[in-house]
Amino acid sequence: MPPTTVPAGDLDPMVVVLAAGKGTRMNSDLPKVLCRVVDRPMIHFVLDAADQAGIGKKIVVVGYEAQQVRAELDSRGQADIVYALQSEQLGTGHAVQMCLEHLQGHQGLTLVIAGDSPLVQSESLRTLIDHFDRTRPALLLGTLTKDNPEGLGRILRNEQGQFIGIVEHKDATEAERQTKEVNMSTYLFSTPDLVWALSNLSNENAQGEYYLTDCARLLREAGRDVEALPVLKDCESLSINNPDELALVDQTMRKMGYA
Repeated sequence: MPPTTVPAGDLDPMVVVLAAGKGTRMNSDLPKVLCRVVDRPMIHFVLDAADQAGIGKKIVVVGYEAQQVRAELDSRGQADIVYALQSEQLGTGHAVQMCLEHLQGHQGLTLVIAGDSPLVQSESLRTLIDHFDRTRPALLLGTLTKDNPEGLGRILRNEQGQFIGIVEHKDATEAERQTKEVNMSTYLFSTPDLVWALSNLSNENAQGEYYLTDCARLLREAGRDVEALPVLKDCESLSINNPDELALVDQTMRKMGYA
């Protein structure tokens, strides 16, 4: 069973940044997180947002061209960045499993976020952290209400408005597809609950991968509190999967004053 109380210990928040992917559709030999927006490798903006939100220790999951990513991030001169190696790409849950040695014994919050999300906003992270500190769930998902949620995982709630699950677009019924609240892969875990959930993940699915989204189901089935808070901004819904989307994010960030 997952923990039911948080013992005294290190309660400072930390972040896991997923940065192991190649980004095969980017038409570049660079690791995806090193493709540039506003003249910088995109992962720097993710780490900047974590810094501005008051998150100290950072665990960066590296894989494809790991040494290149490490060399770039070492240029930040931050002693609070450590690395975990995902040598095989076996899903988001597997990526976080590679961090277990850094997660063990930590009692506070662990944020899990993608390294290819340069438009993550520090204000959104602070709002989520504040909510987490007040309610102390096992897991809090940062979500977004999107007018056109095509292709995105939907947040399911019961009649009382409580979170009950995530359904991927391809698996959703027509009624579920009418839901505009979507999962944005922004997860705030109680670290002991995260460690428990990671140890119970299964790869019994069509892709044979371990999915971080399954942690939400596992924790709910174990009677732990899982919440979703739709506070992310429209700009945070912009994903980068190809050169056109990279150009759009670059243009958006310049308009927002990043340049």
